Amino acid sequence: MASGDERAAAEVLRGLARHLNCLNEDNKTTRKRALEAIKKETIDKGLSSGVLQEVFSCLLKSLLKCLSDPMERCRETAIVMIGEFIRCVPKPEESLPYLMPCLSQRLGGKEILEPAEELRLSAMEMLTLTVEVCGKQLAPYLDDMVNILQRTIVDPFPDVKRESCKCTVRFAKCVPEHFHMQADSLVKPLMQTIAHQHSRVRVSVIEATGAVIQHGTGKNVDDVLSHLAQRLFDDSPRVRKAVTIVVGDWLLHMRDRYSYFHKLLPLLLSNIHDEIPEIRLLAADLWRQTGAQWEKENEDDIKDKMDFLLTPPPFYPAGAERPGLGCRELVVRNLGRLVPAITHDVTDWLVPTRVKTAQLLSVLLLHAEDHCTQHLQPLLAALYRACSDSERDVVDNCLAAAKLLGTFVPPVVFLKLLLNHVETSSSSSSHPWASLMVLAAVLAGCSGPLLKPHLQQVANTLAQPDVCQEYQQVMYLEQLLACVDVLLCQCEADCGSVSLQLLQVLVTVQSLSTEPLLSDKALESVQQLCKVQGLDSVMELYRQHMGQLLDWLSASVNTWSSYSPQRLQLHVIAVQSGPVMGEFVSQLMPLLRSCLHPDRDPEMRMSIFTMLAKLLLDSANTLDSQGRFHGESEMFLCEVLLPNLVWHAGRTAAAIRTSALSCLLALLHGGAVTPGQLLCVEERLSPQVLSALEEDSQMARLLACRSLSTILRLIGPSLHPDALNKIYPELLKRLDDSSEEVRGVALRALSLWLSSLTRDYSPQLWAPHLELLFQQLLLHLDDPNSSVQEQVLGVLKTGSSVHPALLKKEVEAVRDKQRSPVYCDQLLQHINSLLKESAEDCTE
Repeated sequence: MASGDERAAAEVLRGLARHLNCLNEDNKTTRKRALEAIKKETIDKGLSSGVLQEVFSCLLKSLLKCLSDPMERCRETAIVMIGEFIRCVPKPEESLPYLMPCLSQRLGGKEILEPAEELRLSAMEMLTLTVEVCGKQLAPYLDDMVNILQRTIVDPFPDVKRESCKCTVRFAKCVPEHFHMQADSLVKPLMQTIAHQHSRVRVSVIEATGAVIQHGTGKNVDDVLSHLAQRLFDDSPRVRKAVTIVVGDWLLHMRDRYSYFHKLLPLLLSNIHDEIPEIRLLAADLWRQTGAQWEKENEDDIKDKMDFLLTPPPFYPAGAERPGLGCRELVVRNLGRLVPAITHDVTDWLVPTRVKTAQLLSVLLLHAEDHCTQHLQPLLAALYRACSDSERDVVDNCLAAAKLLGTFVPPVVFLKLLLNHVETSSSSSSHPWASLMVLAAVLAGCSGPLLKPHLQQVANTLAQPDVCQEYQQVMYLEQLLACVDVLLCQCEADCGSVSLQLLQVLVTVQSLSTEPLLSDKALESVQQLCKVQGLDSVMELYRQHMGQLLDWLSASVNTWSSYSPQRLQLHVIAVQSGPVMGEFVSQLMPLLRSCLHPDRDPEMRMSIFTMLAKLLLDSANTLDSQGRFHGESEMFLCEVLLPNLVWHAGRTAAAIRTSALSCLLALLHGGAVTPGQLLCVEERLSPQVLSALEEDSQMARLLACRSLSTILRLIGPSLHPDALNKIYPELLKRLDDSSEEVRGVALRALSLWLSSLTRDYSPQLWAPHLELLFQQLLLHLDDPNSSVQEQVLGVLKTGSSVHPALLKKEVEAVRDKQRSPVYCDQLLQHINSLLKESAEDCTE
């Protein structure tokens, strides 16, 4: 030091002598003033650095003693002065032998000796400054530094924690050759603080952790990875960014990074899908640097790949940027270690973990390309479980990963595993649709030309009864439909070779679906199946396959029950095929005869009768579109309908008879049976219909009356009088029915019965029958219901042309007894008019 500086320093110290003595006074105000005076005469006076160095050496012990002063202001002033001296003097390291033990005692002990949070913060800022200006000179004080940092990292004051982490980073970079010996002891306090509620503290802790691991022995990487992984889900983008920077720095610069690649890669790659663009770009850039550095370091090992594997594989995912060779190689070489962890975390109990894992899986598969084939089985197992997740984001990301499997793995490989699981999952899984969901996604990733040779295998599997008919859940049917749609989209015209199987699946989806929207989607797929084959309409598609479809249904008809999907499939086929069904009547009839046998399941028969009734009402556009049903209608009546009209006790049997009657009525109304055929079976048909007039069910009685009316309209005039005479008594009974509707239909039937009487029916010979009929009708002419009276009057007017004299006699006999003789007068007037016309005809 220059002599001038020595003299100046001596002069300053002489002026400070009294103030230094005052520092030992008991009066706190005196001590405070003394410290302020010392500061004013030294720091604030702008002395040269040489003078300050000499003064600092003399004042240091006194100032350090003031750090324990009971008065907070004194301690604060002492800390400020020491910090300013350290900042300004040329050799601050000379103070370390006294400063570091004092700070260690003050900040690094088990007990907090400094009660004021702000002063602990100031002391830590001073320590950070000391690290910055002293650098490697702090190496001998490693233990003191670590003791201080261990304690201050977990300090209750958040700002102290942050400053301590900042100091840790600086210290680790200053003395790396010594820091590693004690670095491990800072891991525990850092991990205790890493989840602090303040995001700025978490950021500081992550940065400090990065420095501690970077400059440590590397043995504690496992201790911090799980904590860093949790910070990937942090609500604060700054925290996630800090994790990205730290992990990227480890991958690029950590000495033993090759041993930890499989543990560090997921942390960095997970942020490639972060919601913040800045973090995504940062993670992608660090990952590119990591791959490029690894590629350069291992250039000799991958020379062949660098020369020949630069071209992307065929059918590479559209819009995806292919990662560099180094990045791909890093993933490929570590994928075996990553897959088990992926499989575990994708079913984690925390939703964010499952979402991140699913996103990571897509990134890894994009890097692994065809190398994921060797890990296909565990990957598929993970996807099955993940696709049954209740969280949509998890499912969507896993489906994206499955699509990549379809892109990179040969179909012959993935189909062997997938189709086998699809066939067996229905009985072994609580979420059987998961395998179909994965199959649809994988198929979507596979190109049409590669998939074409395997179309038959896939379609046959989907059409198996155990696959497409096993479940009625909407989710299962949706995935079944998705598989078909993917095949139609990927293979288009090539699907013609499996058109039958795909149609079988689509028919099944429509038959089992309880959701109208899903049924509509399935019908759209049927239309798409027509389109890819160049067919004009859905009916053309059914015409192409109707014979095979009926054979498909007939193969199992003997086992059908009310729970069998086949009855619903038959309904879908019959309704959608329209007039095409009329071309295959001869093949349909044996199937109907079998499933409608009286011994078969009642509920099944009812549903099929209901379906047939709808078809027969429009027979010209359905069953009889080609006129072929006429040849089968007699057999249908005798072998299918009539056996089901036979009376049996029980409500179920009654319901069967009602459904059979509805089918009979539709047959008669639809025109699918000719009058000649009806005459041939009349003797067997009429007794069953007349018997049905006595059914307990109002609907059955109504249907029977209407059927009888139609029979009379079609063949009434052709019936033998004996047959006719068996009909009217049963109809007369229905005039007392509890249902007004049944009474009305019975009256119309009686009118038709009277209209059916031809010349073969001798009024004189069968007068007793007519007399009974007229008498009963006249009784109801006095019905309380005026509508019934009007109808009865109409029937009697029709009957008056059969035997007017007899009717006149009966009317006159009851006229005076009627409550409403007006109707009798009208009827007599009508009869007299008929008799007069008849007499005039005879005269002529």
